[in-house]
Amino acid sequence: MEIHLKDSSGTDLYFPVNPEEITIKREKGIETVNILSFGEFDFPIGEKAKEISFASFFPLNYDESYCNYKKIPDPRKAMNILNTMIQRKEPVRLVMTTIEVNLLVLVSGHVTNIRGGETGDIYFELNLRTWRAPKVHVKAAASKTSKSKSGKTSRPDTKKKPKTYVVKSGDNLTKIAKLELGNSGKWQAIYNLNKKTIGKDPNKIKPGMKLVMPT
Repeated sequence: MEIHLKDSSGTDLYFPVNPEEITIKREKGIETVNILSFGEFDFPIGEKAKEISFASFFPLNYDESYCNYKKIPDPRKAMNILNTMIQRKEPVRLVMTTIEVNLLVLVSGHVTNIRGGETGDIYFELNLRTWRAPKVHVKAAASKTSKSKSGKTSRPDTKKKPKTYVVKSGDNLTKIAKLELGNSGKWQAIYNLNKKTIGKDPNKIKPGMKLVMPT
């Protein structure tokens, strides 16, 4: 089995020695809420990020009995690459052949051990977390201003549109004033607004005329 981490810059770090075991931890997210007088309640909030961990070492010298390939990295340089991957704010790709793992992960941390009698070899424990792209739903706020085609910001029209009335057969201004304004005496106000449409005689309104009602 081959295990390696590859970042977006093209750095491809192969682990020369396979770990004895690989731990993959899956958990369901639980949020605990304390409700006054009722105690604590647990609410599921979805699956947590998957955690993958394993321990191995970078040997200073190649040994065919446990190394996967001859061109092994310098242990100190390999650890520096891992440190860089931790510090970078982007995921790296984890590939594990045989068990068919190929996914984006964040290098969350590692523990380094240097053992006596094994000069130059660096042992480590590596912790990885699966990376998921954040999905944020943004609700667009209603804008109080709008832009015209010229790019200039214009204020919305806050003026109320005047109410209109279409004259029907048998109507007169007194009747319309009573129906629309609740007061037949306001027929003069209707006439004053619609003189151009009605003409000189307020009694000569015709069906189909569109009259503007006073506010």
